[in-house]
Amino acid sequence: MDDEVVQRVFQEGGRDYFQQQPSTSSSSSSSILQSLPLHVSFDHGYYLLVKSIQELREKKDGLVTVGIGGPSGSGKTSLAEKVASVIGCTVVSMENYRDGFDEGNDLDSIDFNTLVQNLEDLTKGKDTLIPVFDYQQKRRIGSKAIKSASSGVVIVDGTYALHAKLRSLLDIRVAVVGGVHFSLLSKVRYDIGDSCSLDYLIDSIFPLFRKHIEPDLHHAQIRINNSFVSSFREAIYKLKCRSELLVGDSAYVFQGNEPQTDNFIEMYLRPPSASEEARINDWIKVRQSGIRYYLSLGDQRIVDKIYIIRPKAEFEVGRMTLGGLLALGYTVVVSYKRASTSVNNGNVSLSLENIDTLGETFMVLRGMDRKTVGEKALGMGINGPWITKSYLELILERKGVPRLNSPPPLLSSPTSNQERVVVTPRPIRVTTNIFTPLEDLSQPWTRSPTKSKMEPVLATWHFISSNPLHTNSSIVDPASFRDTIKLAPMPDSCDLDRGLLLSVQAIQALLENKGLPVIVGIGGPSGSGKTSLAHKMANIVGCEVVSLESYYKSEQVKDFKYDDFSSLDLSLLSKNIGDIRNGRRTKVPIFDLETGARSGFKELEVSEDCGVIIFEGVYALHPDIRKSLDFWIAVVGGVHSHLISRVQRDKSRVGCFMSQNEIMMTVFPMFQQYIEPHLVHAHLKIRNDFDPVLSPESSLFVLKSNKQVAYQDILKILDPEKFCSSVQNFIDIYLRIPGIPTNGQLTESDCIRVRICEGRFALLIREPIREGNFIIQPKVDFDISISTVAGLLNLGYQAVAYIEASAYIYQDGKILIEVDHLQDAPSPYLQIKGVNKEAVAAAGSMLKLDGSYTTKSYLQIILEGLPAMERSSTGIYPQQAARLQELVEFIQSQGSSSASESSPCREVPPMEGILEEMQMRIRRLERWHTINTVLWTFLMSALVGYSLYQKKRQ
Repeated sequence: MDDEVVQRVFQEGGRDYFQQQPSTSSSSSSSILQSLPLHVSFDHGYYLLVKSIQELREKKDGLVTVGIGGPSGSGKTSLAEKVASVIGCTVVSMENYRDGFDEGNDLDSIDFNTLVQNLEDLTKGKDTLIPVFDYQQKRRIGSKAIKSASSGVVIVDGTYALHAKLRSLLDIRVAVVGGVHFSLLSKVRYDIGDSCSLDYLIDSIFPLFRKHIEPDLHHAQIRINNSFVSSFREAIYKLKCRSELLVGDSAYVFQGNEPQTDNFIEMYLRPPSASEEARINDWIKVRQSGIRYYLSLGDQRIVDKIYIIRPKAEFEVGRMTLGGLLALGYTVVVSYKRASTSVNNGNVSLSLENIDTLGETFMVLRGMDRKTVGEKALGMGINGPWITKSYLELILERKGVPRLNSPPPLLSSPTSNQERVVVTPRPIRVTTNIFTPLEDLSQPWTRSPTKSKMEPVLATWHFISSNPLHTNSSIVDPASFRDTIKLAPMPDSCDLDRGLLLSVQAIQALLENKGLPVIVGIGGPSGSGKTSLAHKMANIVGCEVVSLESYYKSEQVKDFKYDDFSSLDLSLLSKNIGDIRNGRRTKVPIFDLETGARSGFKELEVSEDCGVIIFEGVYALHPDIRKSLDFWIAVVGGVHSHLISRVQRDKSRVGCFMSQNEIMMTVFPMFQQYIEPHLVHAHLKIRNDFDPVLSPESSLFVLKSNKQVAYQDILKILDPEKFCSSVQNFIDIYLRIPGIPTNGQLTESDCIRVRICEGRFALLIREPIREGNFIIQPKVDFDISISTVAGLLNLGYQAVAYIEASAYIYQDGKILIEVDHLQDAPSPYLQIKGVNKEAVAAAGSMLKLDGSYTTKSYLQIILEGLPAMERSSTGIYPQQAARLQELVEFIQSQGSSSASESSPCREVPPMEGILEEMQMRIRRLERWHTINTVLWTFLMSALVGYSLYQKKRQ
């Protein structure tokens, strides 16, 4: 689908299409892309933009110019930075083209003449100088050279990047709306009600938007609606205490790092209708740094023990936004100056922050990893006492302003002792079209969607009692009270980021109101994002995660029945939960999917330091399980929805339309009957729109080469203290709908890849991005059931390619090196993987792989090795055809039995012999790998000993 969208973007005849005159010049005098009413998510827009840039580079000579425009806080700069990290291009910020301090007319403060001249120089192949603006000094302080030879792609990022003065110089025009821009409008409308029209609010808060910004956005070819506002996916962990150190001493905390000094003014705005009491979750925070203003909505932070945990929740806005809020009746209730001197060692920063209103200096440690921040504090000998209150709370306490309690209150109204059933939206049903026509929107796509009732920025958890006597009696036993109260479900579903915040807040409310332990269950279909959510919650709360996969019965797993409730050892699970509930130490099973059997047990105990346990799995909300849990979370969407959408798209390409319900019944036969009915009872329903295949947040950079590298050379570039290795065998099968239009060649983009590895099935439904020497792919695989693969085959997909390989994996936590031995390739392929692009490139250089990289997929490599007559239709060698057929028959037989009632006795299909053969091969490879490692260690020890012996003799 994405390739089709990109092709449509390149077709002629759009509203803003300008016929490009034949010319030998490489100058981009006009846009050659078509404007389409594409309203895509941030992740999808990023993917489409990268693909469009790549295709345009092939279609034209010279420089490719991109403009990314939109209102302040929409996410333009973030998009530009993410694309640049993949494409390796030059980003030109329009903020550097200010003529001086903004006196109110932001458009007139932009030096368009210099920007136009810079772009014209680059398109003509000339080097140029772009200005540099200092926001603290409020003036231009110099210039920076941009060489045309290194600028194959230039991105102009700014509010007015799509202005008429620039559009003729741009090849690709991208508009980004949403982000804090939409959220602030929703927040203000919620605060002041319906007394003002949406247009009036926009003119008040963003006075330049409708007149100077919005008209330009309609000229964009790619239009992104950024729903992202704040996220705990990359939370910041803070430790704060009062400090007696002098400010200058901070430079010596991290040796070799220069201290950085910043001065801020921070102010909090109270809504017009708010009372004098300090409900700070309803306030708006504005931080001023020089001439820049940053805004965040509400007190979006979590306090867990000694840690303050904050999301990425601050966005830049214009100065006139503050004036507009004040004009609408918002009041500045607290304002203070914060002078900060900080040093950073890459993992943790240390700041000494002076707050003028308090007259005190605080020391703050910040980092992205909770454990690292805590270890750094211990290593520095800092023992607190730690402060978990914000500067705002400390100021309010000093002023004696009463603050409403943040813990959720118990509802006073009598309730039934029956379980309250909440009707929730069905799991996401993705439409077949990714774009929405303009005429279908009640408001222009550039505006905030209107709602009859806007939601508050942060919701509040409440409790209900299952015993009506507790609501009428004045004397209640505390222990009995804790046993009978439970969370009141949230009435509406939410996205993943908001759900993560609400989940942690619910856990804290349960700890405060019910005490230890708090047992959480996260349920939902395969690939919806349960595991990812569980581990993100655990990182914040600091608790254990137990997967229900640990409770598989060996006899069921041999049949690949991962989505069958009968495959769980329910009696052991109930015992473990009971032990945890009663504060006893318990033994949780460890299941080895490779061998299909339990490999042991690990002890688990609830303590003051770890009072929370999270159970996650497809059936975590089954009635037999959830009755023992305190907090129920349902997650839908994710790859579950993306697969349904992909199947629907593939079927429509061959002229067959199927409803999403029909596809779901076939591809996920267990879901609607056995899983979905349990999800509606959840306290929190999360719809996961996040696409980790597209998202730049989950990119894994990969370099691939078939150059031979010695084992000892691999060891040299990995950290010996964190080094570990393993061996895996895997089979990739490629499924394709017959009749999909192609150019005569089998391509990865036309197929759905299913990988069978260690007894599991993993899915890849979209081709990764390839840029230069790098392959950019998701960090995670998406596990599915065998019944899902069988469902795809039943829908008409055919297995058209087969790859079998063995992989030797070496890693140290930062870099992973994988040596893949493809069964039908003459030599192995080495892959270097990591989240840091520079680190991956450096590892490749150390292994002397420069110049040998390939971005071809293994499917393409196998196809190229086939005889010419076989390449167009299949990726199977003749000797593999029979094995693939047996594998397909095995999947269909097991998938069918998983979807229906399994009989107690059945014949062993012949495919199990093949799987057993694979497991034997894995064991042989592991033994060989162990012997090789021992021999190599012995050899190195002998060499080191001989070297020391020679030195002593000398």
